[in-house]
Amino acid sequence: MAHSIDQTRDGDALVLRPRGRWVVAEADGLDRRLREIRASGARRVRIDLADVEAMDTTGAWLLFRLKRGLEAAGAAVAIDHAGPELAPLLSQIERRQAVMASAPRRGGGPFVLLAHVGFRTVELLRLARTLLAFFGEVTVTLLRTAARPRQLRFTPMVAQMERAGVSALGIVGLLSFLVGIVMTYIGAQQLRPYGAEIFTVNLLAVGFLRELGVLLAAIIIAGRSGSAFTAEIGAMIVNEEVDAMRTLGLDPIEILVVPRVLGLILTLPFLTFWADFTGLAGGAVICKLSLEIPLTTFLDQLRGAVSLWSVFLGIIKAPFFAAAIALIGCNEGLLVTRSAESVGRQTTQSVVQSIFLVIVLDALFSIFFNELRI
Repeated sequence: MAHSIDQTRDGDALVLRPRGRWVVAEADGLDRRLREIRASGARRVRIDLADVEAMDTTGAWLLFRLKRGLEAAGAAVAIDHAGPELAPLLSQIERRQAVMASAPRRGGGPFVLLAHVGFRTVELLRLARTLLAFFGEVTVTLLRTAARPRQLRFTPMVAQMERAGVSALGIVGLLSFLVGIVMTYIGAQQLRPYGAEIFTVNLLAVGFLRELGVLLAAIIIAGRSGSAFTAEIGAMIVNEEVDAMRTLGLDPIEILVVPRVLGLILTLPFLTFWADFTGLAGGAVICKLSLEIPLTTFLDQLRGAVSLWSVFLGIIKAPFFAAAIALIGCNEGLLVTRSAESVGRQTTQSVVQSIFLVIVLDALFSIFFNELRI
């Protein structure tokens, strides 16, 4: 038999000894077998996992369902001999069930919506605290690396710059070019009734150089590189490579996080400049083909519409956006537990959180620049 569970009595305690493989392929048989188990008046139940050969998420969930049922019958349940192989999985399932148990249930009562909002607010604050703690840890590591530059892993950093920067030139340039075309069309339609199509150039230049260029580059990088950071580090956790680093006395923050953070901080300003250039190029093409504004006139109007400081306003934001994307991507990767589901969930959260934080930072920069009247 691929699985079994033995029952013995030790005084007022019931001892359960699962054996074999507790995996999804055996779920039907396990489900039937576990539903037959009763506390039978036992005040204590001990589940001994010493003889379990393998256990996946399904087997762990069934085990905790058994534990909840015995506790509901009045027994105190303890799980023994989980071992280093099963302990992380059991801990993950236990945390997930605790979250589900504390989540407000839908239906009934006038305060359900308020309870749901409160629960989500607490979750958001907990996430913010985790991210802030991770930011502090990375900052300390960066300062330590700055004091001893030889510890900086230059080759991985350059590799990350190539993967996040050079490899993204195509998609960033293409999307920026197309958005420049769209902005030019929209601006021309609004200004044509007033005979002011020439000011389409001003609209395009200010919009791209101050806001759209850096936002497009950052959002593309968040979806492309931020998610890759999470998936890569998450896969290393699933394969126990991060645990191996710690066992060897190596710091995963220094080896995995710092090169990615520095690489993205150095890369995103150049991608922003490339997005600005290609967006303006798209607008110039449409001005020539649709509005009959020649390139020389376009450049003259562009020169009068913006200053060199306007070019730098967007680029100044890029390192801050890059740091946010890299920190969230790496933090979510380190939060992955040893399951494929966790890798997918944290990767999705990484993209959503990165884009959200980029928009928030952009809003804060806009308020700050407006107060400075820049």
